[in-house]
Amino acid sequence: MKNTILILMLLALVACSQTQLSHTDTAKVVVESFYSKDDAKLKKHTTTDSYASFMSIQNIVTSIEPETKISKFKVLNETIDGDIAWVKFTTTYQKKPETFKLTKSDGAWKVMRKEVREKAPF
Repeated sequence: MKNTILILMLLALVACSQTQLSHTDTAKVVVESFYSKDDAKLKKHTTTDSYASFMSIQNIVTSIEPETKISKFKVLNETIDGDIAWVKFTTTYQKKPETFKLTKSDGAWKVMRKEVREKAPF
């Protein structure tokens, strides 16, 4: 009986715990959800300000050709300083590398807006 309760408690603990994405995985999810127009996923992994920015340009930028539906996301550089992270990456969607600034909020990384003229640390 004690073993059954212990097993049930462990299963409940595992089921309730959520695996948090790394800052680089979050950046990849944001890029792919932006271009695939998965707005619910995009909203989940961005701050309110950055989500509004993404939505304002999404229809202009997201005309994806069938051959570029796979992002081929590749991290070029990354850094973490406390609750702020930067990820520089390339995808098949853009010719030039892009950089995201991320913040850790409630244990989860979210892409946030960069300030005007704010430079990445690399």
